[in-house]
Amino acid sequence: MRNINIDSFVKMADKLRKPYHANYYAMYSSVYGGIVTDPVLMLVPIDDHMVHRGDGIFEVFKCVNGGIYNMDAHMKRLTRAAQALSFRLPGGIEDIKLKVIETVKTGNHHDCCIHLYLSRGPGSFSVNPYECPETQLYIVVTALGKPFMELHPEGARIKTSSVVSKPAFYAGVKSCNYLPNVLMKKEAVESGVDFVLSFDDRGCLAEGATENAGIVTRNSELLFPNLDCILAGTTMLRLLELAEKLVESGDLKSSRFADIPRKAVYDAAELLIVGTTPNVAAAREFDGEPVGDGKPGPICKKLGELLENDISSNKELLTSVSNWS
Repeated sequence: MRNINIDSFVKMADKLRKPYHANYYAMYSSVYGGIVTDPVLMLVPIDDHMVHRGDGIFEVFKCVNGGIYNMDAHMKRLTRAAQALSFRLPGGIEDIKLKVIETVKTGNHHDCCIHLYLSRGPGSFSVNPYECPETQLYIVVTALGKPFMELHPEGARIKTSSVVSKPAFYAGVKSCNYLPNVLMKKEAVESGVDFVLSFDDRGCLAEGATENAGIVTRNSELLFPNLDCILAGTTMLRLLELAEKLVESGDLKSSRFADIPRKAVYDAAELLIVGTTPNVAAAREFDGEPVGDGKPGPICKKLGELLENDISSNKELLTSVSNWS
């Protein structure tokens, strides 16, 4: 074992590169005070409380065809979480948005995924938040995956998770303490399904590992779980707005939040998974039984088309990243 200093680190940098680094485009770090594009330099201090205590919050959103989608909704949720945990927004929200745009531009990919982290900051290895002198901001731009249904047009296999849903406060704050979510995804992979869903202590539908879920009832109501037990997903909230077009056309009777008992999920005509990464995904199977006729349903398809059109052409929700290099 040898001691490593700055000079020896630079010399060994090429040996630290991994194949998956090709998916990492750029990172802004308030520790550095700038942007790096070499993945080897995309580092966070080990004494940052986000690292060793999960004491941080984050947002994930995307840029499609050079336009960042629905950034204001993510910034509003970030602000609410920061207030709940007494985090300062370094430079203010408008400055953070400018840093997001500049980091995306530096990454130089018109289609990308944006990961924004606000941490309590470095300063100690204790649990005491007051030992961190200042909040830190990290923005990482990575490759954007394809929506779920584009990769799996037959629909998703879903099962009930054995992981208990989070208490209301922790569900509502998008913190970096994501151990339950990690265990849910681990369970899905090991079970050979695409997603797992948690239920609350009343037996009502909660959410997935990183996704919201909802149902279309047999009498054509679109229902998502009440917000007191889940994270208020930006895609879910936008879909409820877009769903009003289907109510007006008569495809849906209504769209709303509600308590959704497990029996209602089993009896649903459609079961939907929604989120920044999957967009709108249809379940073909839940707990080993077919959902509806075992195929993606018409409401899922129509909602997916509405969302994709919104992402590509709704100028009110798109932040343009101009002057690409």
